[in-house]
Amino acid sequence: MNKEKKSLLANEGVQTMLASLLCIVIGLIIGYIALLIINPSGAGAAILAILKNFMTYPNQTVAMQYFGSTLVKAAPLLMCSLSVLFAYKVGLFNIGASGQYTVGAGASLYLALAYHMPWYVCLIAAMICGGVLGSISGALKAYLNVNEVIACIMLNWISLYSVNMLLSGVKESSTTYTMQLTGSYKGALLPRLGLDKLFSHNKYVTIAIPLAILLAVLVWVLLEKTKFGYELKATGLNKNAAKYAGMKEKQNTILTMFISGCLAGLGAGFYYLSGIEQWSCAQTSVPGMGFNGIAAAFLGGLHPIGSVFASYFIQHITSGGSYVDKTLYCSQISDLISAIIIYLCGFVLFFKVCMNNSLRKKAEKAAAQAKSGKGGKA
Repeated sequence: MNKEKKSLLANEGVQTMLASLLCIVIGLIIGYIALLIINPSGAGAAILAILKNFMTYPNQTVAMQYFGSTLVKAAPLLMCSLSVLFAYKVGLFNIGASGQYTVGAGASLYLALAYHMPWYVCLIAAMICGGVLGSISGALKAYLNVNEVIACIMLNWISLYSVNMLLSGVKESSTTYTMQLTGSYKGALLPRLGLDKLFSHNKYVTIAIPLAILLAVLVWVLLEKTKFGYELKATGLNKNAAKYAGMKEKQNTILTMFISGCLAGLGAGFYYLSGIEQWSCAQTSVPGMGFNGIAAAFLGGLHPIGSVFASYFIQHITSGGSYVDKTLYCSQISDLISAIIIYLCGFVLFFKVCMNNSLRKKAEKAAAQAKSGKGGKA
């Protein structure tokens, strides 16, 4: 029994799950302390409202509608998480997921609103544009040894202002927002295939949700179960060794960033082609979805399946902030708590190291006791 317990705790997947849960618990405790400092009278109700999110509604019909909206927003977050995770597994840090997400939004919305293209064309365009932007960083890394972090950050801002200019041609005349897909061209909206009925006819629930989960599984299979995935990871671990083994290390670096960018761009297509939100041509910062994807990737233990649950959780508490009593707290309090959890995600690996050290010390102690026991018998 004791050996089974030890082997279970030594399992990397179990350690990752425990470390992630520890980050969440510590983040919630710190958030609760912040609520107590701001206004102690409503701290308990506020933290419960954030955790409950849509479950605060006693009416099941309304609750299911808002549950659907949370899933709609979690799908693009999952795609950005997979984008960051895919690059990281190959030894690259894709901090440009926000920029790739931005060009994906620009491509999908412009084709939908200006040319009335069907949803699948808009989705493919979003994916390709995100991939091309990612491959630029990959090419700079492969051929000029430019750090991908620097290249991605610079491209984020270029992407934002380019998309703002592009979408200014399809915005509403009286606002800074792009025209609504529901009123301009419904053919660009992602199909629902009856999924909206599961969430009390929430019209924003589309095939994006199951597609995002399916892609998470495909990313796992690609990285862990294929020769192609092995070559990509080998290139990330040691490009010189990969080159010696006959692998095309430069092409693999570019291809990795292309796939990573495709995932982020596809996430933008999933989000904006659902019709849940319009793009503002006056925004001065890149969408936070890409940066939150970094948190979801690490909170999920850098595992595609773990990212599914981590992405939902981050979106769950973020959306839960709208149910906090606004007379006592601002709605951004949930952003504070999620930001704390995001910050603590950086300690997931640290917690895993601590667990392994603790297990190693216990094993050494047990071995020493067993050795002394044998010596005493002798």
